[in-house]
Amino acid sequence: MLAINLPDVLAEVTVQFQRYEKALTGNDVAVLDELFWNSPHTLRYGATENLYGYDAIRAFRAGRPAQGLARTLLKTVITTYGRDMATANVEFQRTGSARSGRQSQTWLRTPEGWRVVSAHVSLLA
Repeated sequence: MLAINLPDVLAEVTVQFQRYEKALTGNDVAVLDELFWNSPHTLRYGATENLYGYDAIRAFRAGRPAQGLARTLLKTVITTYGRDMATANVEFQRTGSARSGRQSQTWLRTPEGWRVVSAHVSLLA
């Protein structure tokens, strides 16, 4: 049977998710680049873009404006599956906006550590 939310694995992923969130709102591109799996198989669907492969994601991050990144997490659900895979899903609201958004990430334990292999961001109308 697959072990769900093993406490040590959940703690590891939660730490990396929190690093990601801090880097995202602080525009720490180096940490964001570190936390995405460096692979052509990695993808990120953003609110206005579809990015296929680590290089496309990295280029997007490098060219993204650093303003308007502050947000409040309304709900966060992190679930681990066994010792090597996890998902992180959040509902958020950008500071100064009435719209709420959603973000989902799939995390994989790699030899380099936990990395996002797939991500999706969308805004509700």
